Amino acid sequence: MNLLDELRTHRLLAIVRGPDPAAALTAVLTLAESGVALVEISLTSADALGTIRRARATLGPDFALGAGTVLSAEDAHAAADAGAGFLVTPALAPSLAEGGRLGLPVLAGALTPTEVVQATGGGATAVKLFPASLGGPDYLGALRDPFPGTPIVPVGGVDATGARRYLDRGAVAVGVGSPLLGDAVRGGDPAALRERAAAFLTAVRP
Repeated sequence: MNLLDELRTHRLLAIVRGPDPAAALTAVLTLAESGVALVEISLTSADALGTIRRARATLGPDFALGAGTVLSAEDAHAAADAGAGFLVTPALAPSLAEGGRLGLPVLAGALTPTEVVQATGGGATAVKLFPASLGGPDYLGALRDPFPGTPIVPVGGVDATGARRYLDRGAVAVGVGSPLLGDAVRGGDPAALRERAAAFLTAVRP
C-alpha cells in the first residue's frame, strides 16, 4: 500500500478509539461502507489488535487499515501481525524506525519544526501534526513555508469546517477522531455515523 498516495487521494483519515471492541468494529465497517477509505484503530482501544484482525478479515487485504498510537518496537510488530497496513504515532518514537524495518509506512507525530525534520529524517512517509489544535491552520501555514514538500496531516480537534481550512493551507489530508466518530465507538447509532462521514467527505472533497 502506498500511504502517501492514499492520503493525497482520499484526504480523510478516520481515527477509531474506544472502550467497546464490538462497537469499534461496527464503526470501522460503517465508515468503510460510507466511503471513508483510510481508517486507523488506536492501540489504546480495548482489544485493539483483535479489532484490527477482525476488520482486516472483513475488509480484505487492500483496504487502507492502520494502527494508531504505536509507540514501541513491540507495538509495531504486534500491529503488523494483526494486519495493520500502516502505523501512526503521536510523537517521535521507536516505532518509527521499526516500521521502516518492517516495511510499513509510518505517519509520525510531530509538532515543532525540529520534530518535523526528525520525523522525515527518520523515514516517516508523512508527518502527523499533533495536536493541531494548538496552532490551528495558521500554524500549519507557517510550517509549510520552510517545509513546502513535506506531506503534513493535522490531527487533534479537527471538525468539518476546520478540515477544509487545513486543506486550504496545504495539508495533504486531515485525521479526525471524535468529531467524526462521536458516540459510535460506544455503541451509538451507525446511521448518525454515516451522516457525519458524508459531511466530512464533502468537506475534504477537492
